[in-house]
Amino acid sequence: MIGFIGSVFSPWYAWSGRHTPANHCCMNVATYGAGGRFAMTDRGTSALHTTPDRFTVGPSAMCWTGTDLIIDIDEVSSLPLVSRMRGQITVTPEAITNVELPLTPDGAHIWRPFAPVSRITVNLEAKGWQFDGHGYFDANFGTRPLESDFSYWTWGRYPTRAGATCFYDATRRDGTSLEAAIAFDQNGTARTVDAPPRTAFKRTLWALRRETRADPGTTPRQTKAMLDAPFYSRSVVETCIDGEKTAGVHEALDLNRYANPLLKPMLAVRVPRRARWQF
Repeated sequence: MIGFIGSVFSPWYAWSGRHTPANHCCMNVATYGAGGRFAMTDRGTSALHTTPDRFTVGPSAMCWTGTDLIIDIDEVSSLPLVSRMRGQITVTPEAITNVELPLTPDGAHIWRPFAPVSRITVNLEAKGWQFDGHGYFDANFGTRPLESDFSYWTWGRYPTRAGATCFYDATRRDGTSLEAAIAFDQNGTARTVDAPPRTAFKRTLWALRRETRADPGTTPRQTKAMLDAPFYSRSVVETCIDGEKTAGVHEALDLNRYANPLLKPMLAVRVPRRARWQF
């Protein structure tokens, strides 16, 4: 579940010149496994309504109650499995952090991990899509296109006995790199930690290279495929951190591939544009 103002991976936003982020907003919803669907409809300014506690995009919304993030979903999934996606997700943080991480020295890109340790309740209107589990809640903010400042990055969030550990590694266009490792406890306290070495593991079906952090002598492995695109991968990856085996969500993003203009028409098939909306 991702809410966008300025839909980063929307071809329509890129073609527009990215001058008006509010005219390219969306609520991205992805479910995985048997019957999994993907919705990422690019919507216009009329579909966006925000207050300090509520973020609405067309028929879907996120609302912060003070203790829970309530997400109401009413979307239509894109090709090849077009169908209605409806229901509600509740994210309950164990604690809210006070952490912000600049991803570039000038602060043009910011990562804000609001609640790295959370519980979720999923209740979607589809058979088998009702469950409770371990969750996560963060945000990213930026004032420039990702491909302007980065060529490649990986991110991973791994549950641990103490809470969760996040790794953010990126290669910047200026030749510098980001290597961030932050451990969060159940109370939301964050501390930087020494990360084990970057370790490559199996490429995706699109031959996208992947790496994450792993103790010396161990090799990470994918245990569940989630999203597999020419420039982006999301999957559940098992690794070993300080002697503890853990499985968490991992992302790899090749922004050289994403910058290729030939990719944008392919994305438009999965990201339809709906410019008008009336509440």
